[in-house]
Amino acid sequence: MSRIGSKANIASERPSAVPSRDLRQEVVEGLLYTHARLKHATQTTLDASSFLYALVELLSEKGLISIDELDERKHEVAKRLTEKNNQAGVGVLLQDPEYDKYGYQDEADIDCASRIHLCKAACCRLPFALSKQDIREGIIQWDLGQPYVIAQGEDGYCTHLARESCLCNVREHRPVPCRGYDCRKNDKIWLDFERKTVNPEILRSDWPRCVSVDSPEPKPA
Repeated sequence: MSRIGSKANIASERPSAVPSRDLRQEVVEGLLYTHARLKHATQTTLDASSFLYALVELLSEKGLISIDELDERKHEVAKRLTEKNNQAGVGVLLQDPEYDKYGYQDEADIDCASRIHLCKAACCRLPFALSKQDIREGIIQWDLGQPYVIAQGEDGYCTHLARESCLCNVREHRPVPCRGYDCRKNDKIWLDFERKTVNPEILRSDWPRCVSVDSPEPKPA
């Protein structure tokens, strides 16, 4: 009995386990660091590849090297390789530059309520990169297969959109691109914004993949 009591006393003297943070949030923090490093490495590789490809092209075409021409060609090739890299889904996407979404002052002033029955919340089908603030906050979901792009359902809509009402379930915490996106001059959505004439392409199930539509980009606050 005394030996059993001794073990109990020893156990009671051990420090209690410190409550761990939410496991998913810990994974998110780890992925954020890993992907931030990967993004830096990818950009470095793209820069080096751009110079190499430009040099090869110029040597093949003229048989000599011009610093100005090499630099100009480098930028052209860099853009081409970046687009190819993004299409392959290899790169890590993060908002750059990043703004504090709760202090963002340049929100688009659009009466969505009077138009959403026409546009079918087309803007909520546009992919865009989240910010580190969004990721660390742990409220906005992102695509685990393509970090850190806003998560979308099988229907192409943002996972945070209420399908019946077309209202945002996380409006107070919505990312900066959602706050600042202005669809008025986007002819891929509106053929005539003032007359409320939508582009019929938005009714397609494969929109916006069927057309070239720029992702929402935050404007300087």
